[in-house]
Amino acid sequence: MIQAEFLTQSGELCGCRLSGHAGFADYGEDIVCASVTSALQLTANGITEIIKAPAQVSVLENEISVVLKAPVSPCARAFLQALKLHLEVLAQEYEGTIQIKVSEV
Repeated sequence: MIQAEFLTQSGELCGCRLSGHAGFADYGEDIVCASVTSALQLTANGITEIIKAPAQVSVLENEISVVLKAPVSPCARAFLQALKLHLEVLAQEYEGTIQIKVSEV
């Protein structure tokens, strides 16, 4: 199962951390994993390369995180909100593949 943790500060999204494998299909053929990976790459690239918002992107063995740095751009937050919505839709469509949690930091 993919673990998606969205970070908030004073109730506003400020980052996300994703890890795990959806388990919908074999590695390399899992459409849920591919969808999540693509959406996360779009989010990270949109934040850092398109709107040039300050953010820390970390890619580890089985974990990717995107954390916005102050001052937080409303456009960067919108990218995170869109990612969260996308993952919520995928989680409903493919039950048991994505778990979403929100944590205040």
